[in-house]
Amino acid sequence: MAKVRILPDRVANQIAAGEVIERPAAVVKELVENAIDAGATRIEVEFRHGGRSLMRVEDNGHGMSRDDTLLALERHATSKINEADDLNRLASFGFRGEALPSIASVSRFTLQTRENGADAGSEILVNGGKFVHVRDCGRPVGTRIEVAQLFNSVPARRKFLKTDQTEAAHIITGVRLYALAFPQVAFTLIEDGRVIFRSPECSDLLGRVAEIFGRQLANELTTIDATENGLRLHGLIGRPGAGRSTRHEMITFINQRPVDTRAVNYALIESYHESLPKGRYPLAFVFLEIDPAAVDVNVHPSKREVRFRSETAVRGFVIRSVLARLRELGPAAGPVVTPTIGVVTPPVSVNSPQPLVPPRLASVLPVATVAPRRPAPASAAVATVVHPPSPIGHSATPPPGVSAWRFLGVAHGAYALFETKAGLVLLDRRAAHERIWFERLQDQFRDGTVPSQRLLLPVALELDPIASALLLARLEFLNGHGFEVVEFGRNFFRIESLPAWMEPADAEPFVRELLGALRDGRLQESRLDLAREQLARLAAARAVRLGETAGEAAMHALVTQLFACRAPLTSPGGTPTHIELSQGELARRFQR
Repeated sequence: MAKVRILPDRVANQIAAGEVIERPAAVVKELVENAIDAGATRIEVEFRHGGRSLMRVEDNGHGMSRDDTLLALERHATSKINEADDLNRLASFGFRGEALPSIASVSRFTLQTRENGADAGSEILVNGGKFVHVRDCGRPVGTRIEVAQLFNSVPARRKFLKTDQTEAAHIITGVRLYALAFPQVAFTLIEDGRVIFRSPECSDLLGRVAEIFGRQLANELTTIDATENGLRLHGLIGRPGAGRSTRHEMITFINQRPVDTRAVNYALIESYHESLPKGRYPLAFVFLEIDPAAVDVNVHPSKREVRFRSETAVRGFVIRSVLARLRELGPAAGPVVTPTIGVVTPPVSVNSPQPLVPPRLASVLPVATVAPRRPAPASAAVATVVHPPSPIGHSATPPPGVSAWRFLGVAHGAYALFETKAGLVLLDRRAAHERIWFERLQDQFRDGTVPSQRLLLPVALELDPIASALLLARLEFLNGHGFEVVEFGRNFFRIESLPAWMEPADAEPFVRELLGALRDGRLQESRLDLAREQLARLAAARAVRLGETAGEAAMHALVTQLFACRAPLTSPGGTPTHIELSQGELARRFQR
């Protein structure tokens, strides 16, 4: 065996960097936290190529002397704590003293700083953990740190980074969290020379939310402020009925530290149990203030998670506080019922006119009803659909025996019951409809025959800068699949055309859900066929509208369409479309 020896500081720092710096966003996080701890009221963050080539964080904080600057690059050097008990009274962000030496060990690291009253600033350049120079420099009071060529000294680590786009999204998300946590600090974020957002000092949280997420979202929020037994919950929560398909707009802060805490997240979701449909998440930008001794922020190397001394007490307090606020808003906070309107109809002949919206909307919405083979005159006030819908599957003829199923009725509005020669069949109406729509949309996307409807009154869409950048980069893809979305100003868009299967009221939620899938990585962009498949999956769930009742003819038509599909046994999500109980199984259940 090799002899035991002490690792050189440079190697130890590079190992520590593996824990602290998992991606460029972690570097930006540490530097922004240091700027906030330094009392900055103005912070500018710039990065290039997802942070691989450059990250720069500049602030107007109190700065450092040359001696302190040199000490800050030593391991475990910190001005935040002196002994272990200080962790129980921790009110700052960075406190372990690992971040700067770890970052400097795996990059080309340049630090410029000047404290108030000093005649000149100090500049230190470190390349891969090795000091290159220490010299005077001219600069205003504050600190500027540039991190270039991240992981240049450990190239194996670079292989684990994701695409520039993915790494950029993590950086933008992180900076946005600190901008929300400190509205009194002016933030500027620049990506590849382009300003992503510039947010001046705000007097309140609502103004900062409106700047970053858009005024449409801000209008769906209401304030909350509750205190109980040394705990305080304040900030903004969504009004009853205002929800999202992802958790991206459910953000929590513990003592102003942005963290992901299951106790608070689950409490928020549980509080909206009667105010949001299943599968929707509440809007929330909430701050929990708690005695620092009752929460451990040192349980994760990058401080992304915290641990409460009494998780049950925190969860109960959040639930009580949110429920009380929702009740104050009046009767609107009652149970929310998901709309259940309309049914999927059998495929129609391509020669016959087809309305582009469900009958209940055709008389009130300014959209077109068209006959694909009869062009509208040039003076017409509405647009026409270019492509007729294609029938599902490869054949309209069911498998033998399905036509002999005897329809018995619909249970709970969700399950169609059929008697067969072999026993009973329970058909999940939603799963069947989703399978039919999924394959229909797959065929349309593949063939480029997506029927669309042009709206006379476009749907306005306001997004936060991150979602706006995502949408701008994918307008060509979206507009090639039945949509027509155009940019209409900074972070503003107009939806001018929709696929024929979509109701105008669903346009904005669907686009937001699509962007959420992109941010979560659920929609793969590397391959067009996979992207189209995921888009069809999301669209199929939106296209289905189940009526409370259904007649025999509609249910037989549904079965016929289902078994004309390529994969009729499961929904796009993998759940069974139907189950069969044989006569033998029924006899066993009744112990015959």
